[in-house]
Amino acid sequence: MKFRVAREVLADAVAWTARSLPPRPSVPVLAGILLEVDGNQLSVSGFDYEVSARAEVDVNATEAGRVLVPGRLLAEITRALPPHQVDITAEGPRLSITCGNARFSLPTLPVEDYPSLPSMPSSAGLVDSDVFAEAVGQVAVAAGRDDTLPMLTGVRLEIEDDLITLAATDRYRLAVREFAWRPETPGVSAAVLVPARTLADAAKTLTSGPEIVLSLASGSSGEGILGLSGKDRQTTTRLLDAEFVKYRAIMPNESNSHATLPVGLFTDAAKRVALVAERGTPLRCEFTPGQVTLRAGGSDEEGQAEERCDVEFDGEPLTIGFNPTFLLDGLAAVHSERARMDFTSPLKPAVLSGVEEPAADDGRPEKPAERSGSYRYLIMPVRLPG
Repeated sequence: MKFRVAREVLADAVAWTARSLPPRPSVPVLAGILLEVDGNQLSVSGFDYEVSARAEVDVNATEAGRVLVPGRLLAEITRALPPHQVDITAEGPRLSITCGNARFSLPTLPVEDYPSLPSMPSSAGLVDSDVFAEAVGQVAVAAGRDDTLPMLTGVRLEIEDDLITLAATDRYRLAVREFAWRPETPGVSAAVLVPARTLADAAKTLTSGPEIVLSLASGSSGEGILGLSGKDRQTTTRLLDAEFVKYRAIMPNESNSHATLPVGLFTDAAKRVALVAERGTPLRCEFTPGQVTLRAGGSDEEGQAEERCDVEFDGEPLTIGFNPTFLLDGLAAVHSERARMDFTSPLKPAVLSGVEEPAADDGRPEKPAERSGSYRYLIMPVRLPG
């Protein structure tokens, strides 16, 4: 195998593929990146039996072939190379990398022991890459991180014709986002559970093109694969075989009061007051007409903070406590200048959603934001002392 390629192109492809490599591979070959040259195209691949990643780049090749090399080391080297053309040659059990005056020689791994990458499932439809990245980012923040509860570490992806719904929960909060897509087959219906970390990483890094192709496949044993592909890149992940919670039954359908918050000002105030909130202690929110008072701390042995923020509030005065981190995560995800928070009671979940600003003097009432209004973030309250 022998080829020449631009350093920036090679480094980008290798770095993207290396993101999916396992930190502690079960067998040594899974720490490798597979380089394959066919014609004038180089594919850079990684696979750990759960997640696969493949990037394709154009090269000037004089000899085809395939070689497996230590992935993270290759990523570090290609990132550090000078800005010149890179010449790569496989010479027996070693890989030679030459760029300008820099030269590296790496040992190769036994390519015959490397597992075959899974085939990309058939296309289910197309979604705008920026919409998909925003939606996944809004929802994945609420996914759990305890691997002993796999049903909470995933994002539920539901397809009903031209609408996709994403949902995730860690039992203390629930995030739901809906958006339109373009299915290959009208009337398609599916529901799968995708590992949240894998989905979030793929959504953020497949935005180089305007669209993402979403592919699905399920086997007779119940195992399934989700495929995502963008411009010159594709990734697959095994789906989680777990039952997701019936989240629609958790989301309140009505409220007794609501507040309209200036997201920027309220977020800044919450961050300041939360500085004195020790781990596990709540941020106290006292809503009254026209304002909310935020408080944290309280005992003589710890810090105390209080700040008032102007808000619109409709309902009887309400005092409710939240985990400050969970509250700030929801505020960061609404992606609008103002947010609406609906309340049922101080001991029941509150629901946060974005608000669209009406055009100047058009007389229209405010309504959910076009891009963020289909996003809802339910947050469980924390019981306050006394």
